[in-house]
Amino acid sequence: MKREGAPRLVDVAEAAGVSLASASRAITGGSGISAEVAAHVRGIADQLGYEPNMHARGLAGGLVPTIGLVVHEIGDPYFSEIASGVIRSATLKDRSVQIAQAERTPESELAQVKSLLRQRIGAIIIAGSGYADPRHEQRMSEALKGFTHTGGRVAVIGRHHLPVDAVLPDNHGAGVSVGRHLADLGHRRIGVVAGPLALNTVADRIAGLREGTTSQGVDLTVVSKAFTREGGIAGTRELLEQDVTAIVGLNDAMAIGILSELRRHGISVPEEMSVVGFDDIAVASDVAPALTTVRIPMVEMGQHAVSLILRPASDEARTIATSHELIVRQSSGPPRN
Repeated sequence: MKREGAPRLVDVAEAAGVSLASASRAITGGSGISAEVAAHVRGIADQLGYEPNMHARGLAGGLVPTIGLVVHEIGDPYFSEIASGVIRSATLKDRSVQIAQAERTPESELAQVKSLLRQRIGAIIIAGSGYADPRHEQRMSEALKGFTHTGGRVAVIGRHHLPVDAVLPDNHGAGVSVGRHLADLGHRRIGVVAGPLALNTVADRIAGLREGTTSQGVDLTVVSKAFTREGGIAGTRELLEQDVTAIVGLNDAMAIGILSELRRHGISVPEEMSVVGFDDIAVASDVAPALTTVRIPMVEMGQHAVSLILRPASDEARTIATSHELIVRQSSGPPRN
């Protein structure tokens, strides 16, 4: 006799011709089942109109099927675009996202991750650069170890050294492209407004800039400020005391601050000073002059991170490397002779 009411997982298993355990693995993305069988079971579930009980699944496994997303600062366009990609992909998989802000310090980042662990979050995505000090990465690795051993899933964006799945933006290659662009224009004295030097993203971008300019005899002057528009303003004030013909902001928020401070001093861009940023945030083409920058696929990086945590667990950490694209606009040109 046909059962009335909403279909159950056991109904899906019976219709698909698999065990209840296999049906559960197929629906939850667990390991121990082939991709073909999992696709077959999910197709049967769709036909029957089966809706997983997310709350019950979380209680049964001890973890709730929410994705915790840790960002350095949600108001930073870089992180808000990553968050958009995470939320977009998570929604398609019936997952909710809880966002935590790490305030750009390793201590706060670790505290936010531990808070998510106490809430029994089933998956965590940590967006933002890791730290050059291995002690910070070791503490984070230890905090995540027990979580992953009990079935929790972790993916990181932009860090090298944690033993978990990772999405790696091409920060070094992007730096090379920016350096070559300015060197090819004829710039030989370039100022760089960097974020905190302890961040791997900063180190990678500076290393790329040096590689892209080394054969041209370029002198790079680096100042370290907050990774914000205000940091760009402060760095520009310092670099205007140097004899530079171009200033690079290591993110677009900084570069917009650089443009603002140059405007305040009556310095025309690019006639008297070229300006280049990183990331290609949404407003980069709208500022005056439109900002030359290097495009990092931030939304896609968030989507890639979700795809990693939804895959069956692997004994080896997996990486997805992304590309970059130099976007030449009106803020860069040859130096004035």
